[in-house]
Amino acid sequence: MTDKILTFGSEKVLLLADTGPLLARPGDTNDFLALSWGSEASTMVIPRTRLGEDFLQLRTRLAGEVVQKFVNYGLRLVVLGDISDALAQSAALRDFVREANAGRHLWFLPDEEVLAQKFGG
Repeated sequence: MTDKILTFGSEKVLLLADTGPLLARPGDTNDFLALSWGSEASTMVIPRTRLGEDFLQLRTRLAGEVVQKFVNYGLRLVVLGDISDALAQSAALRDFVREANAGRHLWFLPDEEVLAQKFGG
């Protein structure tokens, strides 16, 4: 699969391919933001397969730094895919995901079908 643009109403969403560079350290965030700006998308969907090992380990603060940068630039970030293994290992991550999914800046969603539902499609 290659990167693709999805449209939900007036919302333009960039869905990244399953393979490609990883979001593995804070400095990688700029490369992902550039992809979003280049496609004029207001939301970027990153498959779990594109996340570095530390992203879902909250003690590393990687997720927080990445999300803050997306918020600062007015972009929504969606992590797409099964994260149940990471959730099973961390109560803090479960709380973080629950709160994120109730907000509008960061969502953790299992698949494209739920993504479409989240946008009302």
